[in-house]
Amino acid sequence: MRQHFQLLSLLLMLIAAPGAQALFSPKSEAWELWRPAVDTMTIQVDHSAWGELLARYLDDQHPSGVSRFDYAAVTAADNARLSAYIDTLAAIAVPQLTTAQQQAYWINLYNALTVQLIVENPGVDSIRDIRDGLFSLGPWGREVITVGGVALSLNDIEHRILRPLYRDPRVHFAVNCASIGCPNLQAEPFTADNLDHLMNRATGEYLAHPRGLSINGDTLQLSTIFKWFADDFGDDREAVLKWLAAYAHEESRAALAQWQGRVTYEYNWALNRP
Repeated sequence: MRQHFQLLSLLLMLIAAPGAQALFSPKSEAWELWRPAVDTMTIQVDHSAWGELLARYLDDQHPSGVSRFDYAAVTAADNARLSAYIDTLAAIAVPQLTTAQQQAYWINLYNALTVQLIVENPGVDSIRDIRDGLFSLGPWGREVITVGGVALSLNDIEHRILRPLYRDPRVHFAVNCASIGCPNLQAEPFTADNLDHLMNRATGEYLAHPRGLSINGDTLQLSTIFKWFADDFGDDREAVLKWLAAYAHEESRAALAQWQGRVTYEYNWALNRP
């Protein structure tokens, strides 16, 4: 019994450790059911309700450089509007959307579902406090929506749809996990028309902020995103640095291009509230 208790204690310590997410980072595995196949736009998707909620509760000019969402201020009426928007997305015939429409659809859906989770779990200090069992790292494995008769979790949307089917590392800066360490939640919905622009902006913003990338002497500090999902950014360290240089602030590019110092990683899971 004592050995079992010690093993359980060790597992709990590992889960609670700051770097625990890296041990359990989901792999990118394509869910072929959702692979885009339509080239011509036949239907429109209305994301205006999401845009109105962002305008009301998101502070994208916070002096810290980290956008803040006022979850506690969301009224019952606006929470109902958020739920109605999510239900509207769930009812859309996703296979009829173009590739760009679908990518924007999944990003907005992921972000709206994340906000909904925090709003409906008031008082949490971190999204990781929303757990489904003793060994849960957070709510990402929970089935939170049904689209086309298929139940989906946030992990499904990110790691089985967005990452493997679109193969665009910028998606890591478009989806938001309600945390200080996460890239900013954008102040407008993603659409087929603004997708590339917003993804570039989100990536550039993040890499221009110390939580995304900073150089201090002989130490390059990166967000742990670049450790958890290193394969998405390149085959080796040189490739990752090259990718970073392409999107980083101009002042960092020369250093990244010839970086030989050490690299450290950091991530802040505190809630991105005011």
